[in-house]
Amino acid sequence: MAETLVRIATFNTELARNGPGLLLRDILSEEDPQAEAVARVIAQAQPDIIALQDIDYDHDLAALRALRDRIAHHGLNLRHIFALRPNAGMVTGLDLDGDGRLGRARDAQGYGEFAGQGGMAVLSRFPILTGKVRDFSGYLWRATPDAQLTLKDGTPLLPKDVAAIQRLSTVAHWDVPIQVGDTTLRVLTFHASPPVFDGPEDRNGRRNHDEIVFWLHYLDGRLDQAPDAPFVLAGDANLDPVDGEGRKEAIRRLLSDDRLRDPTPMRSGGLRQGEAHTGDPRLDTVDWPAPVPGSLRVSYVLPSAELEILDSGIVAHDTETDIAEASRHRLVWVDLLVK
Repeated sequence: MAETLVRIATFNTELARNGPGLLLRDILSEEDPQAEAVARVIAQAQPDIIALQDIDYDHDLAALRALRDRIAHHGLNLRHIFALRPNAGMVTGLDLDGDGRLGRARDAQGYGEFAGQGGMAVLSRFPILTGKVRDFSGYLWRATPDAQLTLKDGTPLLPKDVAAIQRLSTVAHWDVPIQVGDTTLRVLTFHASPPVFDGPEDRNGRRNHDEIVFWLHYLDGRLDQAPDAPFVLAGDANLDPVDGEGRKEAIRRLLSDDRLRDPTPMRSGGLRQGEAHTGDPRLDTVDWPAPVPGSLRVSYVLPSAELEILDSGIVAHDTETDIAEASRHRLVWVDLLVK
């Protein structure tokens, strides 16, 4: 059986803009410093498959196609692309945040000033089997097994009208099959809610927990048919297992599950942390301002247990202009042998 070396990556690009069409404008200008830096960082990292977060979605994938072309201009051809409409900016017609006002960013299914702001995408050198993608973005939060929707005093976290329509995914949960030679490699990808920007009820922290644990339920076959191996979980969990805010048991459960392997990619170059951090700074994938929250590990590439891991890393030479201009997040990659 033929073996194929595959580099799979995840990267929160922070390419979200303040209005529809602005990202496409910026990429097509070929002069936007951040968009060009993102394209160069991806091209230099040479992934065969990459999951992107925080990139605006448009119906015809015009911005994504334009970004693909800029990446190709800088030396890497990822001709196959995929994206679906995210929950970010999806209007609900309800006052989800309870502030007495409708139609604001926090009243969407996932935070967003407009439909598609800060979506997700997958780019690949190998064919993406788009007709066999499993999209779980419409899955209701209340349908999630063991959902954290009850407060300590027994009262519901969400009003009935909100619970009836509130989706689990802040952005999306996808199972994207990619044909690598004779093997179908499934890429499980998501971008979870930040576990902050809420109140004592910890709404965002609870949602973040359930978005991460969703994958364990999926692997258990509790939500749909469990994915056939091999697979790779790649995305932004917005949660560090040691430092920062959030319900850390969620990401710890994921990292310790015996169906997944954690290559623990490490960074080189300047290392940053925050106040009272105890985790290994070499694992950090985002450099938010210190002291709070500071640098954290929030992006993950976790191959299924039967895949052979050859190497891994984080593109984080902080002295390089492109990396600093592209995003506060760092591209994370893992080299796998797919049989």
